[in-house]
Amino acid sequence: MIVISDTSAITNLAAIQHLQLLSQLYRRVIIPQAVYRELVEIDPPVPGTFEVQDAQWLEVREVTQRRIVEQLEVESRLDLGESEAIVLALELQADLLLIDERRGRAEANRLGVKITGLLGILVEAKRKELVIAVKPLLDELIATSNFRVSAALYDQILELVDEA
Repeated sequence: MIVISDTSAITNLAAIQHLQLLSQLYRRVIIPQAVYRELVEIDPPVPGTFEVQDAQWLEVREVTQRRIVEQLEVESRLDLGESEAIVLALELQADLLLIDERRGRAEANRLGVKITGLLGILVEAKRKELVIAVKPLLDELIATSNFRVSAALYDQILELVDEA
C-alpha cells in the first residue's frame, strides 16, 4: 500500500504522542521534500520535528512534476507541502493521501486521489484496536494543537467508534 502524507497528520499525531499510529496502520509512509522541510527546517521545532528525522518507516521523495505543483499553489492557493503531497500521490498512484486542510482535500478529490485525514486515521486505529478510545485523543488535539472540528463532526466521529 502506497501512503503519502502532508504535514498535518504527522505534527498532530506527534503532538499527542501517537505518531507511531502511522507506521502501525500503513507500515511505510512517503512524504515529499517540501513536507520534510516544513517539519525539520522550522524554528522553533514543531511536534514531529525530531521524530521524522529518525523514523525508519518514513520515506522522503522528490516530486518530478514541478509545473503541476506550481499550478496547485497559484490556482488553488495551496501551500507547497500540500501541493507536493497531492502531486506525489498522483505520480506514485498512491492508495491513500493523508491530508486535513479543506482546500487541499477538495483539490485531491477533484484529481481523483483517495484521501483521509486525522479523524479517519483515529477511527481506523480504534477499529484495529491500536487505541482504546478516540475521544481522549480528539480532546487532547483540540486542547493542545488548535485542531478544529465542528461539534457535529465531533459527535459523528464518536458515534462511529461507539463512544457517543
